[in-house]
Amino acid sequence: MLSLVSKTLTKPSPSLLRIVYSILPRHLPCTSFIVTPALLMSSESTQCVFQLKHDPLTGDSEWVVIRKDEEEQEEAFGNSHKNLLATTSYLDMLNDSPRNRAYREAIDKTITKPCHVLDIGAGTGLLSMMAARAMASGEQKSTDTKGVVTACESYLPMVKLMRKVLHINGMGRNINIINKRSDELKVGMDIPARADVLVSEILDSELLGEGLIPTLQHAHEMLLVENSLSVPYRATIYGQLVESTFLWKLHDLYNNEAKASDDIRLVPTGLDTILSVKLQQHPMHCDAIAKEIKLLSEPFKVFEFDFWKRPDSHGEAELHIKTTDNGRVHAILSWWKLQLDYEGTIFYSTSPKWIGLPTKISTGHWHDHWKQCVWFLPGKGINVDKGDHLLWRAIHTDIGFSYDIPTQDTEMRQYNFFAGDFQLVLPPERIGTYGDNKWRSSMLTALRSALQARVQPLCVVADDSLFLTLAVARLSRTANLISLFPGLRERGAQYLQTVADANGLAPDHVKVFHNKKHLTLHDTNEKKIDLLIGEPYYYGNDGMLPWQNLRFWKQRTMLDAVLCDDVLIMPCKGILKACAMSQPDLWNSRCCLRNIEGFDHSVVNTTLGACGELPSPYDSPLLPFFIWQCGEIKELSQRITIMEFEFSKLISPCYGKVQVEFTEPGICHGFVLWIDWVMDAKNSVVLSGGPDQRFYKQGVKLLAQPVAVTTC
Repeated sequence: MLSLVSKTLTKPSPSLLRIVYSILPRHLPCTSFIVTPALLMSSESTQCVFQLKHDPLTGDSEWVVIRKDEEEQEEAFGNSHKNLLATTSYLDMLNDSPRNRAYREAIDKTITKPCHVLDIGAGTGLLSMMAARAMASGEQKSTDTKGVVTACESYLPMVKLMRKVLHINGMGRNINIINKRSDELKVGMDIPARADVLVSEILDSELLGEGLIPTLQHAHEMLLVENSLSVPYRATIYGQLVESTFLWKLHDLYNNEAKASDDIRLVPTGLDTILSVKLQQHPMHCDAIAKEIKLLSEPFKVFEFDFWKRPDSHGEAELHIKTTDNGRVHAILSWWKLQLDYEGTIFYSTSPKWIGLPTKISTGHWHDHWKQCVWFLPGKGINVDKGDHLLWRAIHTDIGFSYDIPTQDTEMRQYNFFAGDFQLVLPPERIGTYGDNKWRSSMLTALRSALQARVQPLCVVADDSLFLTLAVARLSRTANLISLFPGLRERGAQYLQTVADANGLAPDHVKVFHNKKHLTLHDTNEKKIDLLIGEPYYYGNDGMLPWQNLRFWKQRTMLDAVLCDDVLIMPCKGILKACAMSQPDLWNSRCCLRNIEGFDHSVVNTTLGACGELPSPYDSPLLPFFIWQCGEIKELSQRITIMEFEFSKLISPCYGKVQVEFTEPGICHGFVLWIDWVMDAKNSVVLSGGPDQRFYKQGVKLLAQPVAVTTC
């Protein structure tokens, strides 16, 4: 269980705050973290959905049932069911005032008389209420047809919340809620007739990732009248060529690793893509790295999608791109622009700030629900000269789009070659970490120190660190090495087999027990473990809070019976740190909702995890963010230690209480928390996950209300 409380001192002082932090690792499985919802059943007949419940300390997952009966739901989840929606993007989206205003204006302009409106992915019902209100205001012009709004929402917890919103706004009778996927709807059964107007907001940062195309296809085929109206009306995807060393480091491990001073090769020659990022659009707040980006082209149109007609599942577009500067293209940035009305007077764009847009196009302030996207070019990218004319091809499928980039570049052709069938896909931040020479050097320094006094040690890599496994094998030919790979599992074992020869490893040098939760002396040939190591890093935990890597401590405890009395544990401890921060953009995107375009949304605040004046015992959740991507930020205090976790001891409840002294004046919106991992007993190697580390997410605890602070 994790809790963080901030309050002023008994004698209020604008320069001091006190925070209390506790972690109860033994009890965490009882209040486990809820990952992004996965819907399995949602029809009215089943009355329930399945939710994936994940225990970050053990890595175990289980499906539990959410029922329409609130008491049964609470029994299944305990108190944690109240936080099901607190880590989603609903709150952030509803705080996007330019988005809300654009939709309201377009709906008022499109719906001028009573008709049948279908809202797909209705969420809290905001668009449905806008549509119902627009029909009511136009009712005096036409009274021959009664207006109907059908709100389609597949996620049961959101349906429950929508009913509360409709009730508090007195619109429960105006809108028919159907708890199904839109492709499950039947005319004559679920809805009385085909709809005249479609309103929807089923867009992600890439545009297509939430199933926009198949949803529109089914709607036009089965649910909408011919020549139906739609809000939005059209969406256009744009791209731009850029050079950026930072973006290059997030995907090209082969060439970055070649600069490393060690002989460890996670990506050996000839196996250039064995570790790679997923070939997709990667959402990112590109404004945060604007100073590290060199623009190599003007924006160009990639694809256009009309909501008012059935889209195709597959499409191709020839891109004629003229370069505007000399450089090396490392990536293609993309964003989209919505035309919400058919006349083309109401727009919304997710473009980066450096794109000069007309004032009629709303871009909004910083929000996390929609970002720009990055498409990485393979290898080192492509050299271009100013004035070059490039002919590339863009391809879209049902769920995304990609680029086909013909080139005669030798480096590109080499990178695309892969000798073998196996490929391991890792997040961009993990690729960046493994290619960081400073990180590698620190890890090797700690490892050499640990191995120095051991002749034939039994070493266990407890986490999913590919680097540490290869590093131990490389540094100690006499070490008996076991890797557990709790997240990578058989993929980790297959990877080691593939790169063994290139790293000079014998096939039997590393044993992998990827199906073992507990090692016994039988597994270790009656030998106790001399060295237990980890980064710590767990595959699949990338979107979680940083202290959930304390799973390493849990593993150390579970292995206690097979550890030597003088076992060396690396890291030897974790230090929970924090600093006070001014982060107005993030706070504003997560603050309590009140009136949204004339509709009261205050009833959703406790469920969506808003920060603000919430009734007791509700509090805003701790959330994981890449702080460097969170808009305007400023550290207001020193980086303080809240508590330390000693891995030489068994896992146990911990408690920390500290006083924060501000070093900079400003408005404090909350605290950023992270863990520094002390790799050796001498404290000479410390790997930080702090705010200036771009490859790691930090935890954020926002205050109920911002506090103006001064320095002492």
